[in-house]
Order: sequence, then C-alpha cells, then structure tokens
Amino acid sequence: MNFLTALGVGLLFGIGIFQILRRNMIRSAIGLIILTNAINLFLFSMGAYQGTVAAYSGLSGQISDPLPQAMVLTSIIINMGGFSFVLGLLYVISTRYMTSDTDQINGLKH
Repeated sequence: MNFLTALGVGLLFGIGIFQILRRNMIRSAIGLIILTNAINLFLFSMGAYQGTVAAYSGLSGQISDPLPQAMVLTSIIINMGGFSFVLGLLYVISTRYMTSDTDQINGLKH
C-alpha cells in the first residue's frame, strides 16, 4: 500500500509540474491545483500511522495523530484562497488581452 501511495503522489506531482509549465494559463492553474493536492496527499500519508482510535474519542487505545489532519485541512483552505486569487488574475489577463496563451501576451514582458 505504501508503494501505491508513493506512486500516486509522484504521478500527481509530475502531472502538476507538467501542467504548470504549459503555455496555456488555464492549464497552469489546473496544474497548480493538482500539485497542491499531491502535496496534501504526501503530508497526509507521511503523518499517518496505525492508530486504532480516533483522536477525539474518549476510548482507550493507540490514538491516531491529529496534527497531520489539521495541517492538511489548513493547507486546503490556504490553497483554495491562493487558487481563487490565481483565477482572478487569470480572468483579468484573459479579458484584457483576449487570450490565455502566454506567448501572445505582450504587456507582461515590460
């Protein structure tokens, strides 16, 4: 199972980086979301271990660590805020220059 998780994280990370490096800004924004999801999956999988009881329950036993879950939840909220900012910039650039191709936008080179 660890190999499949590592393979999934690596595949998502590679796809995200590949999409970020594309010329189309819409695909770059989608690549940003894929990359942040890969990072969140990595953080969540590295912090998980074989706990038998949830951290918030009053039962006795080996509890799961709640810190990775809290970190990933915070990361998801911050990433959504950053992604909405990127979408706002994408909207302004695409309406101003009437394209989403970075090679055709001349005003950003100055």
